[in-house]
Amino acid sequence: MEKVKRTYDKEFKINTVKLILSKQKRISELSRELGINENTLHLWKQRYLKDAEGAFPGKGHQSPIDSELTRLKRENRVLKEERDILKKALGIFSKE
Repeated sequence: MEKVKRTYDKEFKINTVKLILSKQKRISELSRELGINENTLHLWKQRYLKDAEGAFPGKGHQSPIDSELTRLKRENRVLKEERDILKKALGIFSKE
């Protein structure tokens, strides 16, 4: 049997976390009612408490730190490719 990965929108996650934080529902209760793993709910709560405004950015919407990290990784990859090309060229020209 194949498991289907469900996705939840930002509003749903925030409302769920607010229920937990307001002490209206315990995580174990919400887990049973919504069919969501308790660990997932704990993770949502941690992310929300860490940065309420930037929590749950969604697909394709990165935080400034994540976008900078992506840019630097891309730049690093290009620089390594250029270095490798220069090493190969040096090896070719040094044989002659």
